[in-house]
Order: sequence, then C-alpha cells, then structure tokens
Amino acid sequence: MPIYSYKALDTEGKRSSGIVDADSPKDARTKLRKKDLLVTEIQEARSGRRELFSSRLRRLQGVTTPNKKRTEQVSAVTRQLASLLGAGIPLAEALRAVVEQAPDRQMESVFRDIRERVTQGMAFGDAVAMHPAYFTELYSAMVKAGEASGALDRVLAKLAEYLLAQSRLRNKVGAAMVYPTIMILIGILVVAILMTFVVPKISQMMISRGQKLPLPTQILISVSDFFVHWWWAVCVGIILLSLSFNWVLRHPKGRLLWDGFKLKVPVFGDLMLKQTVGRFATTLATLLRSGVPAIQAIQVTKETLGNQVLADALQKVHDHILEGADIATPMRHAKIFPPIVSYMVSVGEQAGNLEEVLEQIADTYEEEVDLATQKLTTVLEPLIIVVLAAVVAGIIISIILPLLQVQKMA
Repeated sequence: MPIYSYKALDTEGKRSSGIVDADSPKDARTKLRKKDLLVTEIQEARSGRRELFSSRLRRLQGVTTPNKKRTEQVSAVTRQLASLLGAGIPLAEALRAVVEQAPDRQMESVFRDIRERVTQGMAFGDAVAMHPAYFTELYSAMVKAGEASGALDRVLAKLAEYLLAQSRLRNKVGAAMVYPTIMILIGILVVAILMTFVVPKISQMMISRGQKLPLPTQILISVSDFFVHWWWAVCVGIILLSLSFNWVLRHPKGRLLWDGFKLKVPVFGDLMLKQTVGRFATTLATLLRSGVPAIQAIQVTKETLGNQVLADALQKVHDHILEGADIATPMRHAKIFPPIVSYMVSVGEQAGNLEEVLEQIADTYEEEVDLATQKLTTVLEPLIIVVLAAVVAGIIISIILPLLQVQKMA
C-alpha cells in the first residue's frame, strides 16, 4: 500500500505534517479528514523517499537499544498483534490497526515503516530489525522463528509475556533502591547546607573572638572552606571522573573488569548474579520454545545479559557447542554460573525437556532475586542511617566543642 506525505491544518488552524498509508490520495484525504485535519498538500512518498524517511527516523531516535518506556510500549503492541493474528486477521491489517492505535507519533511512524516493508514483501522479522531503538535482536529472532514455523501469533504472545516479565524484574530491583537513594540524597543535601552556610558563620564568630579552636573544629572549618571556595573544582573533578569512567567502559577490557568487580561486591554482587542468571534462563527458554535453533538462541541470549563476564562465559559455551559439546559441560567449566544451574541444564538436556528446566530455573531465581532484594534493603537502610547520623553528629560535635570551651573560660 502506498504511503503519502501530507501537510494540513488542524481545527485550530495550526499547521501539521506527516505520513499516512492509503490506497489512493482520496482515501488518504478521507483518513485525515476523520482526524479533523484539512489537507493542503499531499503526494505519494516514492521508494527513495521512504528509505530516506526510515533513515531519518532511525537517526532521530538516536539510540540503538530500547529504553524502559519503549520496551513497555512494544510489549503492549506485541500483545495486541498476537490477539489480532490469533483471531485470523492478516499481518498487514493487524499492523494497520496498530498504526491507528499507536501511543505516540514515533511509534506510529515506526509501525508505518514496518507495515510498508511487509506489504512490499519483506519478512516481519527483518522489518522490525530495521528499528533497533524499539526492537532487540531477541525480538527479531523470535519473530523470524514464528514466521518460519507458522505460529507467529503464539510466538508474539510468548514474547509479550517475556517483555512484561523482564520489566517486572527490573522494576522490583529499581523500586527496592528508591528509598535508600532518597535517604542518601537528603543526607548529602543536609550536610551540604551545614558545610556551606552554617559552619562558615559559626567559624567566623569563633575566629573573631581570637579563640583557639579544637582540632575537630579546625578540620571541619578547613573542609567547609574547601567546598565553599573550590566547589567548582569538585564539580569539574566529578565530570572528569564520569567521562573517564565511561571511556573505560567503552573498551572491552574495562567493561570486563568493572562487571567482574560488581559481581564480587558483597550483597550487591549476589543480587546481580541471580538477576543475570534468571534473565539467562528466561531468555533462552523463551527462544527455544519459539523454535529458535540452540546455537542462535545462545548467541542472542548473550546480548541480553548486561554483564560482560557472563556474556564471555556464554560465548565460550557457544563455541564449545559448535565443536560438538553439550551446553552443561562448558557452563560448568566456566565457573561463573552457579553449580545447580549447570546441573539442572545437564538433566534437561538428557531428558529432552531443556525448555521446561530453564523455566524452572527462571522461576527459582526470580524468587531468589526477591529474597536478595529484601536482604539488600534490610542491610542498606540501617547502614545509611548510621553513616549519615555519624557525619551529622561529627559536624555538630565540632561546632559545640568551642562553645563549651567558651563556657568553661567564662
């Protein structure tokens, strides 16, 4: 179906422009009239212009991986597509319905482009791969497997469930960190106010009296003066450290060292490992159940882990499988996956029900993540309170000590 670019006026007389798919210019005008748009100019977008539009869209997105908002949008749209296809509606018509119900202009443009490519003969899996800001490699691989097996509706339904489960898992960890983060920010704000406004005034009063200050008070005044006069240097230092850190993370060795360090941090490392293993099991099970070959499934799963140490270990598993090995043996030799995981994978391979075993692992580690999250917040909250209380108490004591000396001298 052709795509038409248009310019129009809305009910308030404001100019707007965009694209619309229709069988003819007349149909395009009718569609736009239903949206209360008065068309002033309309013309068909030629193939070259469509390609230009697609490239501009990807450039405007400016990213190559989905964020939280886009993942939630894609999850909802995927569920709609699964329902429409399950009801026997052709893919092109299902995509048209998605375009009409798109939550925002960018999502509408993305699915218009996908629909146009599909109607021109491109596979749906290849079409979604053209928009990495919305669809991951995993999404594309599962869609391709669903098209090959003739069960695209069931694969899309499973994919929607997977995206929702992953979003819930991330939200659990994120929600658990909200309260500790707020406490830290409030503590930093209180200390900054004390050091910037309160301490300088009190120190000036004491120095004007010619009073000899105790050592804790001298240290406090020195720290306060540093932040008052050199705050810009602190900001510059933080920015430089942040840029240097990001530069290190862009290099494979730097990323590997940082991800390895994170796994060794007490409490945090345990939570991250369990979360990553749970994601590994969920993703691999979903891909295998969707009909994706094991080799490709492992390669795609590697890209979703978010930890270079485990990704490298899974790459070695992939390489050993190409040499004829099973999955469990190289996992065991990697010594990064928990022993129970490699043991259960071995049992699943031998019994021929690897997908079910992986789903059991995923369920188990989802519960483990919940417990680890509770443990983390249980440890963090009192620790933060104690640290902040100690800092504030140290400031107050440093202020009170010279006042007590004045009273004794009096």
